[in-house]
Amino acid sequence: MEEAFLQTSLLRVFILAAIGFFVAMLATPFWANFLYKYKFWKQAKTETIDGRQATVFQKLHAEKHKRNIPTMAGVLFWVLVVVISLQFNLTRSQTYLPIFSLASVGILGAVDDWFNIRGIGGIKGIRARHKMWWLFVIAAVGAWWFYFKLEQNSFHLPGVGDFFVGWWYIPIFIFVILATTNAFNITDGLDGLSGGLFTIAFGSYGVLALANNQVSLAIFCATIVGVLLAYLWFNIFPARFFGGDTYSLAFGATLGVVAMLIPNGVGLAVLPLVAFVPLVETLSVILQLTYRKICKRKLFLVAPIHHHFEAIGWPETKVTSRFWIIGMVFAVVGIVVGMLGAG
Repeated sequence: MEEAFLQTSLLRVFILAAIGFFVAMLATPFWANFLYKYKFWKQAKTETIDGRQATVFQKLHAEKHKRNIPTMAGVLFWVLVVVISLQFNLTRSQTYLPIFSLASVGILGAVDDWFNIRGIGGIKGIRARHKMWWLFVIAAVGAWWFYFKLEQNSFHLPGVGDFFVGWWYIPIFIFVILATTNAFNITDGLDGLSGGLFTIAFGSYGVLALANNQVSLAIFCATIVGVLLAYLWFNIFPARFFGGDTYSLAFGATLGVVAMLIPNGVGLAVLPLVAFVPLVETLSVILQLTYRKICKRKLFLVAPIHHHFEAIGWPETKVTSRFWIIGMVFAVVGIVVGMLGAG
């Protein structure tokens, strides 16, 4: 009976992943043509995170920005995941909140991308503090659902044991969502880089979810993997389009939610491994800003660190491929730690 259930679950996982992939592959050319037709051009970055002129970045990507590349492509991909999940995989305890986070943050990101495209308000996107405030509100709704509806209030640290945190679960949840969202947003700077890392991360959590008998959550992760593989087909170098904030913010926030849904905090415990590259990317930005403020000079040629490797001579494709490999290695370690330490 148990073997039959596993076979059925694996079949459902495969079918939904396949549906996501093939539907996205068929729909993407039409969406891409729409973006080109109506000139959804991405505005090139001109300033660093601390307000300085982004001269190194502009030099590295001068050729790329000579041609118009549309952004906001990510709308299609998160919408497909939402529609497929609502139709075939709706479960209160496992998919309600991931679907909510994907749609709500996706809408927020779409507004940000539209501001970037049209230059509304004279800025290239929603102001950072306003965007962070809305992300905080969405994360707070998710924290409320986890704490009061799903009654989550403790974590399990693999190899150590259980920790009861009570209402502290709420700020911890909010921090995880904000951190994961911004980490992948920072990582989304090279053709195909974040797409490959997202695919690896959601695939890893799909395995952990299946190992914990969370079949609906595993199917949800598989659906995202299928859709993102189609995204990668068109986004690898040279990218036909950019996903935009509607893509990186939506899938980043949703990854954080999925991590929190893995039982007893195991998903959270292995998140630094499953999302190792985005973690390093974020730390590189923090170190760059801190070092520059204290020492009055840069630690890296440019941050985040994927641009530093470009600056020292690595081709964009080499940086992307090597970061994928690093991401896969640490994700496998995360899966092993998560499975061995779940008890």
